[in-house]
Amino acid sequence: MKKILSSMAIGALSICALQAQTTYGLKAGMNLSKVSNLEDQKFNPSYFITGFADIPLSSQFSIQPGVSLQRKGAKFQSAGFNWDQTPMEDYKSTLNTMSIEIPVNAVYYVPVGNGKMFISAGPYLGYNISGKIKDSGPNGESERDVNFSGNDKNMNRLDAGLNFGLGYKLSNGILFQAGYGLGLSDLNASKNSKSFSNRTINFGVGFQF
Repeated sequence: MKKILSSMAIGALSICALQAQTTYGLKAGMNLSKVSNLEDQKFNPSYFITGFADIPLSSQFSIQPGVSLQRKGAKFQSAGFNWDQTPMEDYKSTLNTMSIEIPVNAVYYVPVGNGKMFISAGPYLGYNISGKIKDSGPNGESERDVNFSGNDKNMNRLDAGLNFGLGYKLSNGILFQAGYGLGLSDLNASKNSKSFSNRTINFGVGFQF
């Protein structure tokens, strides 16, 4: 019985120690996003804002859960030639989505100079809360909402994938990072066209308190 109580006490003290060492941070930056499996694309520049907790499991390894506001999408541009080989006017279409994501990353730190270099990887789960499609061409411009439900549904709300990151954190808490988001969910709600998933390169700065 004493051994059980001692083990429980040690476990409780360990949890308290981890909680005492847990730190929190904010980071924000630029997303360069596309979608997979579709042609005639350019990167769509946008942004992200993320709040996170850093829970150390050792001096060099942490788990980082967070909540992130992510703007993603893609830009499409196509051009061709008329029957007499004169250039056609460009047709452009921009997809912008706003989502809330919950990432959970494993982070490994390596002391370098006046700070720590880190690499991270982990899954994320996202929920698309809004979206718009803006088209422009010879007949002018138009804008419409992305439909995530109903008979006219053209995009799925749920997204999931993997995040990968590389960065450097200074001893004063300022950090710099670059990352890549690999979407694994098919976002296309239509069965009559190609499936597609998010692909996002990101660059950001932040501060860990």
